Amino acid sequence: MGSLAFDRVTVRYGERTAVAGFTEHVRAGEWLCLIGPNGAGKSSILRAVAGLVACGGSIDADGQALAARTTRQRAALVAYVPQVPELPDDMTAWEYVLLGRNPYIGYFGRESRHDQALVGAVLDRLGLRGFAGRLLGQLSGGERQKLVLARALAQQAPILLLDEATSALDVGHQQQALELVDQLRVEHGLTVVSAMHDLTLAGLYADRLVLLHQGHVVSAGPAAHVLRPETLSEFYGASVTVHTDDDGTVVVVPRRRREG
Repeated sequence: MGSLAFDRVTVRYGERTAVAGFTEHVRAGEWLCLIGPNGAGKSSILRAVAGLVACGGSIDADGQALAARTTRQRAALVAYVPQVPELPDDMTAWEYVLLGRNPYIGYFGRESRHDQALVGAVLDRLGLRGFAGRLLGQLSGGERQKLVLARALAQQAPILLLDEATSALDVGHQQQALELVDQLRVEHGLTVVSAMHDLTLAGLYADRLVLLHQGHVVSAGPAAHVLRPETLSEFYGASVTVHTDDDGTVVVVPRRRREG
């Protein structure tokens, strides 16, 4: 469970079209990464799946339209980690991550021992147990971003949306978080759709990449196909060297432009 099908999805903000006719199918358990320069439409696609922006076309999950589901039903199916999360400063880390269990708690119910144990396990796996009793307002940006990921994982939705979810983390914590997501994908068939600016990390973890430019798909496929110097130069305006390691890892290295 957890497949996603996009059929001519269009997102507009007033007169501006952010996403134009996006069509794609993400298999259950697959990791699809959206890449592209700022304003390409990556975040708008994720927000459309999460139900945060209106869109044309259709988005189906497991063959059923997401638009036909209630907010509670969608929350049990899709977990979303935004690029710039807003967290209440006066809430503890434990209370915040526990919010991820809301789709499974009745309107007048309380969290169960199972809910509390699951939150504790997620905090442990992200190395956040020591922050459980601390107020969110006392934490660094990187710590807060890890807690947003923890809340999403506690949600146990089969589809996880990551919008630059590790951008505030140092390289060690980036790797820790992405490895955990990948491990959960293997263990539980988690479907992941992410937006990332770090092209090397995108190619390292995702099964497939989709390169967007001004709301349109301009390249799609495995990292070795999409991350080509001429492609990145055309759509990012970047000068890069692309190296493929013996294990197939594609590494994108920026190059300085020298005059003369």
